[in-house]
Amino acid sequence: MKINSSNSLLTVPTGPLKISELPPNAVGTSGEYIHLSLVIPTYKERDNIQNVVSILSQLLDESIPGNYELIVVDDDSPDRTWEIAQSLTTEYPQLRVMRRQQERGLSSAVIRGWQAATGSMLGVIDGDLQHPPEVLMQLLRSVEQGADLAVASRHVEGGGVSSWSLVRRFLSRGAQLLGLVILPGVLGRVSDPMSGYFMVRRSAIANATLNPVGYKILLEVIGRGKVDQVAEVGYVFCERKEGESKVTWKQYIDYIHHLVRLRLSTGGIGRLSRKVNFPIGRFLRFGLVGFSGVFVDMTVLYLLSDPTTLAWPLTRSKIIAGEIAILNNFFWNDAWTFADVSARQQEWHQRRKRFVKFNVVCLGGLLLNVLILNLVYNFIIPNRYIANFIAIAVATIWNFWINLKLSWRVTDVK
Repeated sequence: MKINSSNSLLTVPTGPLKISELPPNAVGTSGEYIHLSLVIPTYKERDNIQNVVSILSQLLDESIPGNYELIVVDDDSPDRTWEIAQSLTTEYPQLRVMRRQQERGLSSAVIRGWQAATGSMLGVIDGDLQHPPEVLMQLLRSVEQGADLAVASRHVEGGGVSSWSLVRRFLSRGAQLLGLVILPGVLGRVSDPMSGYFMVRRSAIANATLNPVGYKILLEVIGRGKVDQVAEVGYVFCERKEGESKVTWKQYIDYIHHLVRLRLSTGGIGRLSRKVNFPIGRFLRFGLVGFSGVFVDMTVLYLLSDPTTLAWPLTRSKIIAGEIAILNNFFWNDAWTFADVSARQQEWHQRRKRFVKFNVVCLGGLLLNVLILNLVYNFIIPNRYIANFIAIAVATIWNFWINLKLSWRVTDVK
């Protein structure tokens, strides 16, 4: 099926950010729907856009020739990216271009592009080649095989980042951790909820009014759409070769705002009650390991703080006991709970990386543990061991949930 292409710009949709069912013009002369509509949101990507369109067109022409459309949605770039893209439409008949002059923002640009799209599958990819185009075929196959949503992830097998600074890695992980706490029903369904590279069935988000803040549209798709089956594909996030990064502090603030608003949204909460695939076997193993850590923790606490032994202060004793218990738990979790992952990451630097991640998460749990221990011991139950047991129980829930989502994930560049 061939898309009728001209070099005229697409009309920018107006009104609510709602995706319609497949429109009548989505059906070609053969009676089939256009298979894929891929939106490329751009702003000041003059140096990249021709290369992006060329690579994507070549990949899709080999896979689904003539049965797709590329939609560049440009926010009226001062470098006239939209004009460069428009000039390419004669060479690439599947290319369509939209120039937005009244609205701004990556998320809304993607949705406006989807509103103008005619495909039964909708996708998004950056216009700066930081998202490797070849992964697109894996996302496409995942949806064709039954997934409602296929997400390119930096935190599964084959995923990673190329050369991020320590600060940027910390901010990315911190944002993910915050999301798991505020909105577990959404962020808990994927390993990389901040991904901007994914594909979704049109039917999964049709008629849902999307209301994104900032640039993380995936949160809206999962939180407000009818997404049952989710697939993830690993990819390595690459540094841009042309242009400048658009990641700013404002985007992190927008992300937090988005999390809170989606958490408080009545419509979003109703959909968050859907079942999440819970790894019960792994949870039981994690729990048994944690139970062994209780004995380690209690024993060390006794040796350090009891009046008949060293009689050290309670808080200092608890911190040392907790860290030794963390070492114990990491060893058993690495060898047993997550043995399937560890078997694929046997290098020393990989093991060290897992330990650091596990330790950071558990140190957060340790701080929570110390706080609860002191509150219970000083204000509720003046028994150091009962108070410690209650503190351990609360911290174990924290440790399991966060480690389930953040630890033992392959993020090395292959």
